[in-house]
Amino acid sequence: MKKRLQTNFLVIAALSILSVLILTTIVFYNFFQDEVMGNLQTYATMLERDMNEMSGSEQFSLDMEQMNDIRVTVITPAGNVLYDSNVEVNQLENHSDRPEVKEALKAGRGQSIRTSSTLSKTSFYYALKMESGNVLRLSKESQSYVSFLLQVSPLIGGISVLLFILSMVLSHLLAKSFVRPIERLADDMEGEQPVETAYKELKPLLITIQKQHEDIVKSSKMRQEFTANVSHELKTPLTSISGYSELIENGMAKGKDVVRFAGEIHTNANRLLTLINDILQLSELDFTDVQEDFAPVDLVKIMQQCVEMLTLNAKKHDITIESNVVDTSCVIQGNSKLLEELIYNLLDNAIRYNREGGKVFLSLQIEENRPVFRIKDTGIGISKEHQERIFERFYRVDKSRSKATGGTGLGLAIVKHIVVCHEADIEVQSEEEKGTEIIVTFREKNE
Repeated sequence: MKKRLQTNFLVIAALSILSVLILTTIVFYNFFQDEVMGNLQTYATMLERDMNEMSGSEQFSLDMEQMNDIRVTVITPAGNVLYDSNVEVNQLENHSDRPEVKEALKAGRGQSIRTSSTLSKTSFYYALKMESGNVLRLSKESQSYVSFLLQVSPLIGGISVLLFILSMVLSHLLAKSFVRPIERLADDMEGEQPVETAYKELKPLLITIQKQHEDIVKSSKMRQEFTANVSHELKTPLTSISGYSELIENGMAKGKDVVRFAGEIHTNANRLLTLINDILQLSELDFTDVQEDFAPVDLVKIMQQCVEMLTLNAKKHDITIESNVVDTSCVIQGNSKLLEELIYNLLDNAIRYNREGGKVFLSLQIEENRPVFRIKDTGIGISKEHQERIFERFYRVDKSRSKATGGTGLGLAIVKHIVVCHEADIEVQSEEEKGTEIIVTFREKNE
């Protein structure tokens, strides 16, 4: 990366240096042309004034020593040369076709620049129409742009080399300072402190890379733990099923033992199926965009359905369910199947971890135009150190009771995932031996 950056910097620097030098010579040469043409105009104006004060042959006896190699020509309206300071008049052809002469006869003044076929010389012409009707033309030869460029090319080349060397040094330092924080981050991805950089625009990128690495490491650890937990959780019921079935197969179980062992096999098989279903559901939530299936969903209706499904189970445990719903309906955008799973799991947990003769309170209210679902029980409660971890996969507060009641340790993990998918918030308030309240606040309801 460093070499590529340095190469790109050098290419940009080389093109910039070359472009600036060429443009500089062009601008300088244009200034030079303007200066030459301005001098010719000044001399022409002075000569015209002097010649207007002379008469006859006096006009053609001017002292040209101070004219700095300027050629003076006097031309009649017909194009015939009356006077030329450099060439005998009889050796000159008619000048009526010269652009500067045509322009002067028409507009009073005219000018043109002509470059020789060899591109080594450029001639500057300025023509002025005098009071006599004749045209006074001044001309001067100078280097062409090409010859000027060739003449200054050694100087341009020297400056270019110096600037290029300076660019090499600067590009090396710039690339090094740009890449150094990234290299430091690559060498110490586990560092807790963010990598410092002189480029404030680069800092968000470094923070993002560091955060993504932390997320990847965290996700990897979670997957490893999940795999280990799944293996353990699957192994336990499978071992029981295998053991009991082997006893029955070998004829070691007789009479009532066969029925008891068959019941244990059935119980563990159901537990295994529940565990597999929960794992598949978590996997689906991990890799599926559930928001694509969002549609208007009535939370009141879903809550009533869940209460009906679990009423019999609640009666078996001598649990009373009480509901408090503000409106007859409360419609939000969501996935009805997942929302039913969310409320069902929370209500099932409230019944499962409650006391005999206990109560479960359900409520659905609108607070600041957001539906708030609350479920509170009078059960065993959750201690402070466990409250932050109850949504982790396979985490159990009371492992013995959880297994005894058929819990897989994935119910609240599924609840948390469904809450996140619906961009809702979940809060736990609990106190040991007094009960637990879970609050889910959804997005604004549909009008």
